[in-house]
Amino acid sequence: MHMLPRTLWHQWFVGSRGPKLGFSDISRSEFRVWPTDLDILRHMNNGKYLSIMDVGRFDLIQRNGVFDLFKQNNWYPVVVNQTISYRKSLNPWMKFTLESRILGVDEQAVYMEQRFVRPAPASSGIAGEPEIYARAIVRARILRRAGGVVAMSEIIEKSGVDPETLHVPAEYLEWGETTKLPSTRTDTPSVWEQTPGVAHQH
Repeated sequence: MHMLPRTLWHQWFVGSRGPKLGFSDISRSEFRVWPTDLDILRHMNNGKYLSIMDVGRFDLIQRNGVFDLFKQNNWYPVVVNQTISYRKSLNPWMKFTLESRILGVDEQAVYMEQRFVRPAPASSGIAGEPEIYARAIVRARILRRAGGVVAMSEIIEKSGVDPETLHVPAEYLEWGETTKLPSTRTDTPSVWEQTPGVAHQH
């Protein structure tokens, strides 16, 4: 439940008062590692990054006007794929910044990149510059509350964004294609492939 106060704080006091952004601009949300974020190893739990990313995405769409577009059209976003790579630990009480940006779209979904950053130490070659601690790629679909998926072409048209300003790297498009699950209208049983020569218990 402690994610709810964070979400409401950013909705009421951060995103609503922050500078407005363009569709493909970068939002920067400030956080601190609280005791409730920690795992038994006393650094921020890997799953907590994903929860905080939700808050960062909401801050982004609130400040770039997409949230208003969703409300006007009775749409809502859902994450369908995400992957995250960890580089450095975030330890108790550390301040960090979550950078979030819309990269672009494929035929069905929108791609975003999110980075957990802190100022680089004085001993580094990039002293004072944002240093990446973790980076995630997120693929999300936009759904209608009445049912169905919103076409990306409709979102681009109604948002007024120039598609030429958006760019999803080819490797991210490939990742999105190879990791996606079948449609909810398709039967998708959980059947594991058996490794030849390995006995399986039943």
